[in-house]
Amino acid sequence: MRTSENSADLVAAEDVLLFANAAITATGQREFRSGALDQQLSLDFLHTYVRVNYRRLYAASLALDINDHNAARIVLGLLATAGEASAEERRTEGRLIAARLARLPPQRVYRLFGEVRRAGINNRRTRAIMRDWLAARPDLGHDAVKYRSGVKTAARHVHLRCPQGAEPLAEVGAFLFRPGKLPRYEHPLLDAWRRAHYEQGAVAELPFTVAEGFAARHGMKREVFLKRAAPRMTRLERLRTHAVTQRPDVDLAAMPLTRLALYVLALPFEQRAARRTELTGALRTAARRAAGKHAGSWGRVHAVLDDSFSSSGSGQKRRRPLAVALACHHLLEVLAAPGAYRGLWTSGRGDALLVRPWGPTPLGMRVLDALEPGPGGAEPDRLVIVSDGWDNAPAGLAGEVLRVWRARLDPGRRTAVVHVNPVYDADGFDVRRLAVGVPTAGIRDAEDLPALVEIARFAEGRTGAAELHAYLDRRVALFLGEKATEKGAVA
Repeated sequence: MRTSENSADLVAAEDVLLFANAAITATGQREFRSGALDQQLSLDFLHTYVRVNYRRLYAASLALDINDHNAARIVLGLLATAGEASAEERRTEGRLIAARLARLPPQRVYRLFGEVRRAGINNRRTRAIMRDWLAARPDLGHDAVKYRSGVKTAARHVHLRCPQGAEPLAEVGAFLFRPGKLPRYEHPLLDAWRRAHYEQGAVAELPFTVAEGFAARHGMKREVFLKRAAPRMTRLERLRTHAVTQRPDVDLAAMPLTRLALYVLALPFEQRAARRTELTGALRTAARRAAGKHAGSWGRVHAVLDDSFSSSGSGQKRRRPLAVALACHHLLEVLAAPGAYRGLWTSGRGDALLVRPWGPTPLGMRVLDALEPGPGGAEPDRLVIVSDGWDNAPAGLAGEVLRVWRARLDPGRRTAVVHVNPVYDADGFDVRRLAVGVPTAGIRDAEDLPALVEIARFAEGRTGAAELHAYLDRRVALFLGEKATEKGAVA
């Protein structure tokens, strides 16, 4: 009996790790080797399978570093199947959902609320969660202007009371459901939206995405509009328009590391070379911020970084795998001890700033190079491989090299090996792995690398299901701001 229980726990742990990898990397969009429909069907199966068989673990995954697409799908799935959960599970799920919604971008939440309405999910718990989230918004008037249809849909679904009079909520209600009835609004953004219909000067007072439509209506020149709108842009909006505005106040180093890497790779080679000092400095600053307390704590680190042609991604995820590799390169340099990092690109290039997707994927040859001792004859403490796992020059060499090296040359595991994969394999319902004994984790943003290395050790087979459940308990407790209990939230 105990053997069957242990086997069931092991299967559950493997299923949860498989789902975590998918929830981190997959977004239902086209990848280099699979179409969007394949991705969506694969995700649909995984979400249904894990929710039905491991509901508590499914809800607990909201506390992990999964991407926003899958977080929203989990929330929708939990709300749609509330009748399948016990009262205790519903309480825990409600708190996890509320905590995750507070961390999601508002546009993603409003889109989720639209899906909730279209699915006809209108139970008391769902309405309470939506009301609480709307009540916690810092400025509902701003949301009404920037996400008008989303706020309107959510307000209708929860029967949000918008009283008459001059109260802020009353103005929002009039703006959404009775446009044109009030001669003016006390809320500055609501009134700017009213004036922008006939006054060009009011356009610059609006959020950038809303102002763009009014600027086109008034026939404003793009360059003039961008300069006027710049003070109200978000950091990402400033980054996207930086090539046009060339504003000196755009702080590239303040951008998230992976987002910054995407920006760098979108620049022509001539601009990258001309701005080498600026771009490299920004990447290193962002990497130091992402490393935080882990900086310098990983010892000697060697990395194999995939810049083969498949790292070009797809039309929907352009250069995303290569951007993750570039961001990991700079992050690993900070995580390693000073002067103890060595990064090897599959193309053989030595200039990280000028990498481009090109050629086959000779992972095996680069792994051989990375396992060579560094300066002073010291072996690496960690070997990190950032690749989609399609080792094809020759095929399968990387897995065989790692297998023989682990069995014959390093049975004592002096060097820790981890493979992080930024691409979801729809056919395999997981990220593609290099070898059975090599822990593999999905990755979307390089900033999550330290946490993903911790998750990857569970896939190595040297830790049991109990350790994985304890880890999930800790993550849930940290996510909810609680102390982990002995029983745990997902036991």
